[in-house]
Amino acid sequence: MSTSVLFDAPGPRTRVRNHLLTVISVIAVGAVLYGIYTGFDAKGQWEAKIWQPFLQWETWDFYIIPGLIGTLRAAAVAAVLALLFGAVFGLARLSDHRWIRVPAGVVVEVFRAIPLLLLIFFIFYLLPTVMGSGDYTFIAVVLGLTFYNGSVLAEVVRAGVYAVPKGQSEAAYAVGMRKNQVLRLVLLPQAVTAMMPAIVSQLVVLLKDTALGYIIAYVDLLNTGFKILPARFFGSLIPAAIVIGIIYVTLNLALSFLATWLERRSRRSRKTTARPIAAPGSVGVGLGTGEGTAGGGLGPDKPLE
Repeated sequence: MSTSVLFDAPGPRTRVRNHLLTVISVIAVGAVLYGIYTGFDAKGQWEAKIWQPFLQWETWDFYIIPGLIGTLRAAAVAAVLALLFGAVFGLARLSDHRWIRVPAGVVVEVFRAIPLLLLIFFIFYLLPTVMGSGDYTFIAVVLGLTFYNGSVLAEVVRAGVYAVPKGQSEAAYAVGMRKNQVLRLVLLPQAVTAMMPAIVSQLVVLLKDTALGYIIAYVDLLNTGFKILPARFFGSLIPAAIVIGIIYVTLNLALSFLATWLERRSRRSRKTTARPIAAPGSVGVGLGTGEGTAGGGLGPDKPLE
């Protein structure tokens, strides 16, 4: 029998207690689910007539699929822009030049601190003033997602570079490489592998946050499926919420599966000593020193040595 170095193997009484707690938890969860089911049943939410619209192709063709396309379109554009934003400002925060590093840090911290919904509102009402009348819902959603998630990804990039052990850059400098060569040829290839889980995790957040476009009437999955569709088929609000929720869960699970596959593949194809990092705000974000703190664990800005 193998013994864990973190805790002792549970004895017979502990195993019985754990099994008992598991059974009690399963019963409690089952009771909650049964209560939800009976509550919906009492309100007639399981009647076939209110689920009938979701078995018709017209419902998917005119409502759900166009909304899904709107969600994916906003998420795709915002993801590309957020990655570019994060790469530029993340690397800028590693600069030796204070006049680059400090403004980049101010931009990142400001956009991280502003609530995303407030940011979308501000852009939505600012654009008509600057550019004249028009439909700016798509632009407002994309820019809001870009600025907020790009700022988070900038911290991920910075943490990813710091996650590479210092000896890697010291060895590169020892053979005569310049700083840009060290960053481009030594640090970034290893950092990308460490950053992959945090990057895709933030992209999952970005995909879910497209639902905030609902508040400014952007035509996305939540808007068409949860507002327009129930208004067209009266009484289908709960079924619409369940169907839309399942679609969101499926999209995020697919993206998470892709993240896991990419991270494993990159670690097989690249030899790196950098540990995977978590998105800022998580506990235990490593910087290559074995240390981590809550809220990102990045510490004060400092140039790359």
